[in-house]
Amino acid sequence: MKAAVYYNNSDVRVEEVPRPVIGPGEILVKVLSSGICGSDVMEWYRIKKAPIVLGHEIAGIVEEVGAGVERFGVGDRVTVAHHVPCNSCRYCLRGEHSVCDMLRSTNFDPGGFAEYVRVPAVNVDRGTFLLPDSVSFEEATFTEPLGCVLRGLTRSGMAPGRSVLVIGAGMSGLLHIRLAKALGAFAVIATDISEFKKEAARVSGADLVIDATEDVPAAVRGFMGGRGADIVVLCAPVDSAIAQALASVDRAGSILLFAPKEPGKTYPVDLFELWKDNITLVNSYASPPGDTLVALELIESKRVVVADLVTDRFALSGASDAFTLASTGVESIKVVIEPHAATQS
Repeated sequence: MKAAVYYNNSDVRVEEVPRPVIGPGEILVKVLSSGICGSDVMEWYRIKKAPIVLGHEIAGIVEEVGAGVERFGVGDRVTVAHHVPCNSCRYCLRGEHSVCDMLRSTNFDPGGFAEYVRVPAVNVDRGTFLLPDSVSFEEATFTEPLGCVLRGLTRSGMAPGRSVLVIGAGMSGLLHIRLAKALGAFAVIATDISEFKKEAARVSGADLVIDATEDVPAAVRGFMGGRGADIVVLCAPVDSAIAQALASVDRAGSILLFAPKEPGKTYPVDLFELWKDNITLVNSYASPPGDTLVALELIESKRVVVADLVTDRFALSGASDAFTLASTGVESIKVVIEPHAATQS
């Protein structure tokens, strides 16, 4: 079968690789849509494992089922979580599934930018979800990223009536805007430097959109009657954005570090100010199956609309161009690869 093999952001090659062979408890999924995640183009994060077939935001059809599989059959429409927790370790029992050893070691084979993937038995058991008829394969690729956003906002104390500032209106930032609105935010404010993405933030429901080169804290406090935002979501891991976040959060608020810096990089944080104003720094990683399932329900109900976020579609033969576009982000939001499409659309 064919797969897009990642060497670096500017070197993605379509190669012949062995079609996976499934065993007992496993399924083979024909991948029909696979989204490029922001983490897929974080070169410092991915290149250490190259060459590799990436892609974890997938949806498709069950092609084969292994012995003992009862919940799924050939022809079923599914989305699959690549990381799944054990649900029994001390971390899982505390609700901290993201740091479970199993979650950090599980995956499917080889990756979503391939014509087929083998889904291990543990992923079949707790990370494979049937798609409602009303949810398209493209929409289903958002279950994992929306699940990550849901987990982050939940850990940040999101509740009806809270105000939210989203710094960076890329794909994850837009999902934060839409989910915050769906969860009853009193006000949602967004920033970016791109006119294209600022307009996307408005379309997504932001009550105020600020150019990131302006005095963001002053604009936020002016809009909020002198207060900062209850929750600040940092989707741009640069020092200027971090400084804006610290100056824009309200007392007793929280800052969600959604986009990470490279390992070894430092953050310009005044710990005294955090202590004085009781500011909470929140970290969030991954989308355990429970969050992914809720995300799928939000998409099915249209409480969070995602279909219009797909701006670019590529056949597997165009994977290199897809990665170039996703890594530059110029007038693009969500890029998907369709491994069985004959041409780009």
